[in-house]
Amino acid sequence: MKQTNVRSFTLTAMFLAIMILLAATPLGFIPIGPINATTMHIPVIIASIILGPRIGAGLGTIFGVISLIRSTIIITPMSFVFSPFIANPLTNHGDWRAVIIAVIPRILIGIVPYYVYKGLRKLLKNKAVPVSLFIAGVAGSLTNTILVMNLIFLFFKDSYADVLQVAANAVYGVILGIIFGSGLVEAAVAGIATMAVCAVLLRLMKK
Repeated sequence: MKQTNVRSFTLTAMFLAIMILLAATPLGFIPIGPINATTMHIPVIIASIILGPRIGAGLGTIFGVISLIRSTIIITPMSFVFSPFIANPLTNHGDWRAVIIAVIPRILIGIVPYYVYKGLRKLLKNKAVPVSLFIAGVAGSLTNTILVMNLIFLFFKDSYADVLQVAANAVYGVILGIIFGSGLVEAAVAGIATMAVCAVLLRLMKK
């Protein structure tokens, strides 16, 4: 039990260090037009599967807080949807709902992959482990993309339209384009990384 706790603590510290490294370099948030593609969700997804949803949710919360802080310090046209300290271009003041967008989807990144992986393992009777890992990685990534983009639409549709210089009734079309464009690319990368890294870590955890 003590050895397991030490191993879990070590892995948690390692995932946290990777997240901080990604946040401090351009590798963590990659600008694509008005949005940032991210790789910071990948350590959270892997931690969820390897260490469980509680630690995964904790690391997801840290991811959300990092995103909020980064959006406050490095100001972009879309910073207001992730930071309550950045003024909405239509209202000229911050909005507390930005905290929901920054944090809640990131917490769920640390929960969803665990249950998707466990569910698939049970369904497939422990066969096709790589496939289960890949799908869990994709599910974690899409949880982030779909929730973030839909919450932006729910809370900031008009402001988002103003930033993009599009009609309000065209905003959801743009959001779907992002989900099915960069969102699917992020998901595929997350799925491949999750499959590769988790396969090794799961073997090591059994020893």
